[in-house]
Amino acid sequence: MRAGPGARPRSASGPRDASGPRTAPAAIHEHITDAVKTPDLIRLSGDVVLARFETMKVYAALGAVRSLLRRGRVVPGQTLVDSSSGIYALALAMACHRYGLRCRIVASTTVDAATRAQLEILGATVDAMPPSRSLRLDQESRVRHVRRLLAERPDFHWMRQYHDGVHHEGYREFAELLAGALPEGPLTVVGAVGTGASTGGLARALRESGRSVRLVGIQPFGSVTFGSERFEDPEAIIAGIGSSIPFGNVRHELYDTVHWLDFRHAMAGAVGLLREHAVFAGLSTGAAHLAASWEAARDPGRLHLVLGADTGHRYTERVFARHAEALDPAGLRPRAIASPTALRPPWSVMEWAGRAAPPGARTTEGDRPAEGDGKTAEGAVPSPATTVELLP
Repeated sequence: MRAGPGARPRSASGPRDASGPRTAPAAIHEHITDAVKTPDLIRLSGDVVLARFETMKVYAALGAVRSLLRRGRVVPGQTLVDSSSGIYALALAMACHRYGLRCRIVASTTVDAATRAQLEILGATVDAMPPSRSLRLDQESRVRHVRRLLAERPDFHWMRQYHDGVHHEGYREFAELLAGALPEGPLTVVGAVGTGASTGGLARALRESGRSVRLVGIQPFGSVTFGSERFEDPEAIIAGIGSSIPFGNVRHELYDTVHWLDFRHAMAGAVGLLREHAVFAGLSTGAAHLAASWEAARDPGRLHLVLGADTGHRYTERVFARHAEALDPAGLRPRAIASPTALRPPWSVMEWAGRAAPPGARTTEGDRPAEGDGKTAEGAVPSPATTVELLP
């Protein structure tokens, strides 16, 4: 069903109504971003609900752009620039299209042809980076390229999706949507950590509303964010799930539990989600689905919300075309550990309990500006501009 102010997830108990669901009034949106940001809420079991997005990062990009415009940190016609592996790039380009801004993307080698074509048609300038020996080198080279652009064009605004807390703000709207759609009571949110904005921003907003929320983060092996960088997973698609460089937007103290899963387990979760529930979603959603199923079995009666960040189209060849190789999710269990030193593939789980960032994930103050401070190149802050009134 489509989420809305009066929506409720369909009960999984009892026979399904053969006559089909009642038709709700359809909304007419003023821009595609309003349609794309609204998730479908699907009950996977009695205690597990999936929020399935076309692209969840529209909340991050749209919320950030609106906030920056309102504060006068950017003005219509200005160029917004950032590094991206694809999903955020498209979300930012759509936000710029809506509010009359220019967009420039320093694109990872993981950006697929379909995404690049959409970016170019939307008017974004795409700087494609050459292949690197590793994802860490790819991320580092993209950041260096952004800094070179800013040195040449100080009027550009660097969005800093990895570090600027303004990207948390859009998820307050998602939290309000969930408040009207989900039944009251304790909630466990399960999702890929990525830049930290979606899981962190959502959990903070829900907790501030008075709801009891456990936050469960999903990580791949090889990510520095929660200390698994000493491992290698050759098949892992790390972009959007973990990171090979520290991210200032990850608030480690917000997380109660962390699951680390290898590619094969994430693949099992994604293929299983399609096979069992007819939901075609990405690799991070598959990993979150697998972890949430295990969490829900340990805590029956508590509602678990799985964040499905995107569809499965980017993973057609590397994941879904290989469905015959997928492991059976029913036979998979994590290894419970008490310390990151005990971390082992292929699947480990730990009660993080609000610990601080591990050494490899710590950022300097210069890498983690205050929310919406508008920093551009090397600490330079543009002069305040006239506040812009935004239409819906």
